[in-house]
Amino acid sequence: MNKENRLGNLIIISGPSGAGKSAITTHALRSLSDIKFSISYTTRAPRGGERDGVEYFFTDRAKFESLAAAGEFLEWAEVHGNYYGTPRNFIEGFLRQGNDVIMDIDVQGAVSVKKNCPDAVAVFVLPPSFDILRERLTRRSLDEAGVIEKRLKIARDEISHYRDYDYLIINDDLENAEREFVSIIISARCRMNARGNMAALY
Repeated sequence: MNKENRLGNLIIISGPSGAGKSAITTHALRSLSDIKFSISYTTRAPRGGERDGVEYFFTDRAKFESLAAAGEFLEWAEVHGNYYGTPRNFIEGFLRQGNDVIMDIDVQGAVSVKKNCPDAVAVFVLPPSFDILRERLTRRSLDEAGVIEKRLKIARDEISHYRDYDYLIINDDLENAEREFVSIIISARCRMNARGNMAALY
């Protein structure tokens, strides 16, 4: 289908750090056409091999606060002591072109996006258990022990909001979780609000 004949969908994916959101999102981006990933601004330092303009736009607090004051973000929040924000023009431009856009954002950001974009599709990813979540965060070795404990504490609060989402994926098997996420995106493309304008062609 020509993407010019449909409107793009905004796909929100949330879940605690270590739930597997990055792997699930990467699979969807590789498996589907006409889909983009929303690159957020952040004031945190790059981790591992992260590159500016690829995983995030890395900036300082002063520049971030200036962009926020100018209304340049669709949503923004302070998480783990750092700012994260989604550039409005980035999202709206891709949607107008008929691309779906995946946003990997926290619970607080998801609430803001759903308020501004009620047609957005919200997906929450859960690990099979809290013990497995702890194990995954420890195995990644990206953070110190104190930071991991802080993330686990925040994760408990985030998990309590999973019922506010449209779909729930339990990531106990990565391949199955990846298939489920792709299926959700495909089904969203068939919704009336995304495809109804094509009825004029018949």
